[in-house]
Amino acid sequence: MMNQTLNVQGMSCQHCVNSVENALKEIGAEGKVNLSAGTVEVAYDESKLSLDQIKEAIEEQGYDIV
Repeated sequence: MMNQTLNVQGMSCQHCVNSVENALKEIGAEGKVNLSAGTVEVAYDESKLSLDQIKEAIEEQGYDIV
């Protein structure tokens, strides 16, 4: 398992948390959002997913990776 912390802009509420975490779950990754820090901790199997796929899943929800 690979662990990565991403800085994400635009998250401000529980709906944002649910959107990001569910989007990651759908592609086979585990995500934990920290709203106050503006980060998402992601755990994923690098043999099945790339970091670009994870970023794309978050960006498709309307948030920006910085």
